[in-house]
Amino acid sequence: MFKDQPATILMVDDHPLLRKGLNQLLIDEENLNVVGEASCGQEAIELALKLEPDLITLDLNMQGMDGLETLKIMRDKGIDSRIIMLTVSDNDEDVVEAIRAGADGYLLKDMDPEDLIEKLRDAALGKMVLSAKLTEILASALRKPERAGSRALASLTSRELEILKLIAKGMSNKLIARELDISDGTVKVHVKHFLKKLNLRSRVEAAVWMVHHQNGV
Repeated sequence: MFKDQPATILMVDDHPLLRKGLNQLLIDEENLNVVGEASCGQEAIELALKLEPDLITLDLNMQGMDGLETLKIMRDKGIDSRIIMLTVSDNDEDVVEAIRAGADGYLLKDMDPEDLIEKLRDAALGKMVLSAKLTEILASALRKPERAGSRALASLTSRELEILKLIAKGMSNKLIARELDISDGTVKVHVKHFLKKLNLRSRVEAAVWMVHHQNGV
């Protein structure tokens, strides 16, 4: 992402002070450029379609349309920006539901500013990002018998397994396509197939599943 131009960011939060604070944090970042702000879900969807940002930070608890509903509509409309939940909620169900709905990460607003900037940089580079204390929450939610075991893994083709392993390393579809010398579209098709086979709903969920499977969890 950062070779030629900075990653573009759309901030979605119904608190002006939060948006202003995040803007101030990012103003000196050469690799991250805020191109838009939205105070509600509907405005966020319209701006996301118009601006096509690389990265969207999305609050979970907003008045009217909440962040989860906004996320689902964005994905339904084909918005493929990397969407990072940025919220105060560390509720287990919120974390798991957001990831399963297509979020590419989940960060807490009480993070140190430096850590938050680093996570946003990682997200812009195609890596999945989670606040440290949330990783175990998500991993625990995926330790279910029907989601584990070599049988599910054995159902994957060699190419699907190859792509799943690269996703588990935090690589984006574009990076995987470049690595394997195939098109982005082909990667997306393979991802869709193995998510269905593994009964998983998102890339991040698949990545966490694979990491813990490899670790024998």
